[in-house]
Amino acid sequence: MRSEATTVQQYLDELDDARRVQIEPVYRAIHHAMPAGYEEGVAWGMITWSVPLADYPDTYNGQPLCYVSLAAQKRHNALYLMGLYSDSAQATEFRDRWTADGRKLDMGKSCLRFTRAEDLRMDLVTEAVAATPPEAMMALHERAHAERR
Repeated sequence: MRSEATTVQQYLDELDDARRVQIEPVYRAIHHAMPAGYEEGVAWGMITWSVPLADYPDTYNGQPLCYVSLAAQKRHNALYLMGLYSDSAQATEFRDRWTADGRKLDMGKSCLRFTRAEDLRMDLVTEAVAATPPEAMMALHERAHAERR
C-alpha cells in the first residue's frame, strides 16, 4: 500500500477507518517523543521523520537522512526505527527489554511490524525515538559508513 500523499494529514486521511485507528495513535506518540531538529513529512510513501538536507546534505541518495518512518502496509503496519538499525547496543537492549515479559517481537533490522497499536510496547518505542537527537543520528550514520569503507 504505497501512498501518494504529500503531507502527513493527507496520508492519514487516505487510510480506511480500520487502518487509521491503528496508525494515528502510533503517529501521535512518535510525534510527541521526537527530538527537536527532525523534519516530519511524507517520503517513500510513508510518514517520515528525517534529518533535513540543510543539516546533513551528504547522503548517498541525495535524500534526507531517515530516522523513523511509519506506514500502513498491505498485510501489516510498519515502524522503521533507523536509530536502532544504526546502533547495535541500543537495538540489543530494545529487543531484550521487549521480550523480557515473554512478548513476541516481529522485527527485522529496523522494521517493527504490528497489526494493532496495542501490539506495540509504546513505552519502549517512544524511549527509543527520544534517545537519538539529529546530531547523534548523523554521527551513527557517519560511523556506519566509515566501517563499510
